[in-house]
Amino acid sequence: MGRIRKYTRRAFIVSSAAVAGGVAFGVYMAKKPLENPLKPKAGAVTLNPYLIIDQEGVTIIAPRAEMGQGVQSTLAALVAEELDVAWKDVRVLHGPAAQAYYNGALITGHAEYEDGKRGAWQEFVRDAMDVVPKTLGLQVTGGSTATIDAFEKMRLAGATAREALKLAAAERLSGALRTENGQVIGADGSAIAYADLAEAAAKITPPRDVTLRPASQWKYLGRDMPRVDMVAKSTGTAQYGADVRLEGMKFATVRINPRLGAGMKSYDASTAERMAGVQRVIDLGNGIAVVASNTWLAFQAADAVQIDWEEAPYPATTDGLFAAIEASLDEAPNSTLRDDGDTSVTPEGAIEISAEYRVPYLAHATMEPMNATALFTGDALEIWCGNQAPLVLADKAADAAGLSADQVTVHTLFMGGGFGRRAEADVAILAAKVAKEMPDAPVKVMWSREEDMRHDFYRPAAIARMKGAVKDGEAVLFDARIAAPSVTKQSMSRIMGFAPPGPDPAHVEGAANQPYDIANYRVAGHLADVDVPVGFWRSVGNSFNGFFHESFIDELAHAAGADPLQFRFDHIAPLSPPTAKLLNAVRDMSGWSGKTPDGIGRGVAVTWSFGTPVAQVIEVADSDAGIRITKAWIACDVGTALDPRNIRAQMEGGMIYGLSAAVHGEITFADGEVEQENFPDYDALRMGTAPVTQVQVFENNVHMGGVGEPGTPPSMPALANALFDLTGKRARELPLSKLFDFAG
Repeated sequence: MGRIRKYTRRAFIVSSAAVAGGVAFGVYMAKKPLENPLKPKAGAVTLNPYLIIDQEGVTIIAPRAEMGQGVQSTLAALVAEELDVAWKDVRVLHGPAAQAYYNGALITGHAEYEDGKRGAWQEFVRDAMDVVPKTLGLQVTGGSTATIDAFEKMRLAGATAREALKLAAAERLSGALRTENGQVIGADGSAIAYADLAEAAAKITPPRDVTLRPASQWKYLGRDMPRVDMVAKSTGTAQYGADVRLEGMKFATVRINPRLGAGMKSYDASTAERMAGVQRVIDLGNGIAVVASNTWLAFQAADAVQIDWEEAPYPATTDGLFAAIEASLDEAPNSTLRDDGDTSVTPEGAIEISAEYRVPYLAHATMEPMNATALFTGDALEIWCGNQAPLVLADKAADAAGLSADQVTVHTLFMGGGFGRRAEADVAILAAKVAKEMPDAPVKVMWSREEDMRHDFYRPAAIARMKGAVKDGEAVLFDARIAAPSVTKQSMSRIMGFAPPGPDPAHVEGAANQPYDIANYRVAGHLADVDVPVGFWRSVGNSFNGFFHESFIDELAHAAGADPLQFRFDHIAPLSPPTAKLLNAVRDMSGWSGKTPDGIGRGVAVTWSFGTPVAQVIEVADSDAGIRITKAWIACDVGTALDPRNIRAQMEGGMIYGLSAAVHGEITFADGEVEQENFPDYDALRMGTAPVTQVQVFENNVHMGGVGEPGTPPSMPALANALFDLTGKRARELPLSKLFDFAG
């Protein structure tokens, strides 16, 4: 993260005229634009930070990282739509690490206001808060904000460039000018390619006020589109971090104290150093790195190093960690972000129920293990890796190498899964340290799968104590107390060097912000002070609060003698009609009748997260081999659906990620160390165990919502509720494989 003391090197360029060889970019003119970081090669021209034109066509910079979510395709379509270029001919690059690519929606992009409740003051606050990620240079892919941030920004990039090109053509063409397929066309049909106008256009200040095309004129947006990265990924030519090969490259791996956060007392590397091909064993303070002639040899040599580790700074066992989390419930809450009515008294005549839920620590388990390649030359450092926050990497790697951030170049590559894990800079820091010990040689630092899984920044374990009451078929009380370590405080301390004060909204998201009309409604968050590293895991707090909230709502529905889906509809419709429509949608899609035949169970859940409500119905079936998750129906409302097919894919992928965690996911500790090492003991749903899924995308939501994460939270309670329908056994703890036998 760009720290304030370093901003002079990425200072704001107030005047767009300072953009070297470029043209002002409309939206940045209005908001004091930042420096255009693009430095195109000879014969190419940049018109703004999102666009390069050369004789071969148009290259669009997608400022968010592509980690499988398809964002490059949508961001490219946003520019192409206004620029009038054939989308299939557009080239897309990740682009450099630069403050110009800050994510303005990162803080406010999915502010959880109920439908239609975002007033003028709230809009003012949102605009004002935009300055925070801009000032801090938060070029971050996360929070399901990529399209929200880009929706106007990248269309304006295309529109202002288009108008500049038309002005450049005006001296050579007559009459009213229009653009089409990468050309400016005159009234007589004469046409000039953008490539032949770009240099002149770069000298023109475009109109500040351009009108963006209405949805009725969109050619690409709003339609199912092919993905720009699919050919490369299908043919094996896409370059991930693990694919990097550079001349003179050396190969390394690391062994870090498995007691997370602790140091190293001593080590004996004599055996490893005698192995042919081993070049260095480097002391990292909290572990060692082995540099060798190939990665496999580095793995073997690292195993041969005898290391005496320091003890863990947290309870050594899973039970001890849960005890520490549970103890936080005896302390004053950090937040009570929803406190309606009076939850201290159960209304007269109501039926009261209570329950305690628990969820474990979870790993990200990306398919591509953590890796980074670094080249240190004394006064500069280059890093190649898949990452979600390149400026964070640059700053942290600079510190590790004893350089300033502007001496670091980050090359962002495709990622074999991110889910929040690659927002951390630890892999780049280690690569920088190793590279500094091996100057002038590129070094690829590859973690083993085991090292990766045992050194994650985990989704925290959490406990919820729930109390509720129903009367006359309705919920009249909902009181939740949620305890877990704070992802926000830990992550921000690592990134910014300090934890934000005050209530932690992310800790109770998915519970405190759900549109249920219940008179007495309180959600309190208790932060547990536990030093196990935790971080952003897909859907963050929603991932466990969705399970707590929607499982207990199901318990309330059954206590009320009501149909679970209708019960939700009745309590949601008064506050959020779009969300209620989703319940009707999954009711129709699944043929929900409230009754299931013997051997079949169905569960429903709905969670509003990242600005997008998602309802899911999961069906399970008993079989001789065990319980199978057979079918799933998803309805989501993203407000404006830019690429419906990709949204459907994101919803399905998010659901599968959540179901995998619900069935199998668990990180446990013994002697201070994570016990799981690889997929055999940290499994996921496979193609044969995943449900047949149907997704419907709606656009009734007032505001645009995110799509990468909202599919995850409702999946876990929907499955648990389905298992209750099938077996009569209520699951209040994950993973579900502890309680139920699933078919493999």
